[in-house]
This record gives sequence, C-alpha cells and structure tokens, in this order.
Amino acid sequence: MKNNKPEIKKGLVGIYVDDSKISEITQETSSLTYRGYAVQDLAENCKFEEVAYLVWSGELPTKEQLKEFEGKERSLRQLDDDLIDIIRKMRKDAHPMDVLRTAISFIGTQDPNWGDESLTGEMEKSINLLAKIPTIIATHMRLREGKEPITPRDDLSFSENFFHMCFGEVPEAEVVKAFDVTMMLYAEHSFNVSTFTARTITSSLSDVYSAVTGAVGSLKGRLHGGANEAVMHMLDEIGEPEKAEEWIKDALKNKKVVMGFGHAVYKNGDSRVPTLQKHFNNVAKVRGGKKLVEISKILEDTMLKDKNIKPNVDYPIGPLYNMMGFDTDMFTPMFAMARIVGWTAHVMEQRSTNKLIRPLCTYSGNAERKVNPNKKPSI
Repeated sequence: MKNNKPEIKKGLVGIYVDDSKISEITQETSSLTYRGYAVQDLAENCKFEEVAYLVWSGELPTKEQLKEFEGKERSLRQLDDDLIDIIRKMRKDAHPMDVLRTAISFIGTQDPNWGDESLTGEMEKSINLLAKIPTIIATHMRLREGKEPITPRDDLSFSENFFHMCFGEVPEAEVVKAFDVTMMLYAEHSFNVSTFTARTITSSLSDVYSAVTGAVGSLKGRLHGGANEAVMHMLDEIGEPEKAEEWIKDALKNKKVVMGFGHAVYKNGDSRVPTLQKHFNNVAKVRGGKKLVEISKILEDTMLKDKNIKPNVDYPIGPLYNMMGFDTDMFTPMFAMARIVGWTAHVMEQRSTNKLIRPLCTYSGNAERKVNPNKKPSI
C-alpha cells in the first residue's frame, strides 16, 4: 500500500491465487514435475499417453489401465463429416490456431452432455478433445495443401497416428520419439497464461469447451505458445551459420528481442531444454539438420556468454518441428495438442474447489463529473 493506494502487480507477477496438485515449478532448481515426477524422468521412461493419464488421474497407469485408456482415446479420433466440411470451408490462409479454436467450439455444440460437470463427464470430454485435436490439425493441414484428409488409425500410438494423418506414413523411430517427448514436455506447466485463462472461465461455472476455446485463444499469442513459431522465423531470417554471429551481435547491440531465450519463471535455465536438445540432435542426424544445429548453437553460446541467458523450451522445439516437416504456423496448434491435457486437468481441479476469479483494479481516469447539457457535442 503506497499513499493509501493498493500496490498494483502488473500481470499478477508474484501473486499466488490458488493451490494445485497437478504440477510444480521449483525456481531454485529450475525443475518441473508432474504429480511429483520430474518431466525429464517421464520423457525418458514413458510415452505421452502415460503422461496424459498421470496428469489427469494423479498416478501412472498400470498395463491394464493404459490399455483401456489407449483404447478409449483411439476410438474417438475420427471427426464427423459436418466438422470436416466446416474445416473445408475455411480460408486456406486462416491461421491453424483459429481453425482449431473454431473446431473445438463446434465439437462443444454437438455434445449433448456439454453441461455435465461431474468428474466422469469432464474426463470423457477431455479424452474426446485429446483424441480429436490431432485429427483437426492434420485435416486442416492437408485440406489447405489441396489434399484429402487421411483417416486416423486405431493401431498406432498418439504420435505415430498424427504423422500418419499428416503425411500418410510413420517416420523414423528417432522422429516419433522426439515428437512424443515434445508432447510430454508441453503437456502441463502450472499457472501459465492459457491455463489461467481456462481456470478463470471455469470459475464462472462455464463449460469445458468454453474454457478450452479461451485457452486456445490465449496460447495463440506470440508471448506464449506463438514463441516457438517466432523462433523458427528468427532462424529463417538468419538463414546460414555464417551469418548467425553477426545477426545475434547486432540484435543484442540494438536491444532486439531474441526469441526462445529467458523465461518468466525459470531463472537458471529451463530444465526441459537438455532433454529436448538430445532429441533435437538425434532428429538432425536422420533429417539433415546440420545447418539448423549450427545456427542454434552459435546463438545459444553467444547469449550465454554475453547475457548469461539460457534458452527456453520453445528454442529447440521450433527447429525440431521444422526438421520433422511441419509448416511453421502449425507449431502452436501442436503445442495445444499436448497442453489440452494440462488445461482440462486444471478445469477439473478448479471446478472441484471453485471460487469465482474476480480481481480488483484501481481507477486512474477522470474524477466524477456531470453532463453539461449546454456543451454536449452535436450529432
């Protein structure tokens, strides 16, 4: 309180608004855990479906539980003809995040149980979205390229099936594993802006489709999910390893934002990056990504030496998705494909101990005044 006025925390920085059992970010060690498990440990020993089950249920699944969960998810992958027709009618240059937002909203209109707020009902809707979002993204990708959608397969894993729907084939094992790791590391991240958006919408007792639609809109912003796209645009601008050092020196000299570095929470480096870097290098070997590896290394070394700033999770993921063959504007929708797990986990948690999220603000406009009828502007 200053001069009898409340202290304003722009962006709610440093403000604790709730408690969560889903994930924890420890600033001192720059570590991230899901339900107590370090994400690096999960990435090396699990697959995405297991991590999704963990985030939602609180425990890793047994073999029987995983088989049942995978069977459920795989049975829900297909889109109905009406939704495919809607995607087909969208402009070919529409951003994939806008397509995804609209498609999720449409799915909500088709669900007769949209208002079921029971834990079972919310879980059913969450698994349905997990299953259908990859199909939405892949369907739009192919339609805008003038190709017909590829029907999802129920004999493939989550990540294998996504490649199948996008490209008609399952790629090298190194590529599938790397993609699966990105899904696990993107799945959840505490009270980030899109998750907080979802919780805020839920706090008004709105439905899960509204909450997720709002979260998608929030994730689209380049200060959040769009950062992975911005990283790739930056690397495309640099173009060649020989230009990288001059580019980064000029950027630092002119105080330009270097995308993919620093983090609002992690102060000593993002703990997800070393795991991603290993898979980034593995994919580069099988996909001919030497140039991207070299450019990335020069920027990373210079930022650490000159600014003591380390990369965040978006830095390796941007070029990693590029080497996998995805268009840059698909990176953020693929982020959403993983984060649907975290969003819906938080929707369910918010609903279980709900309190309407309604912060205050101070007023700095005109003092109260009266209308002078003689001085009203003429129309």
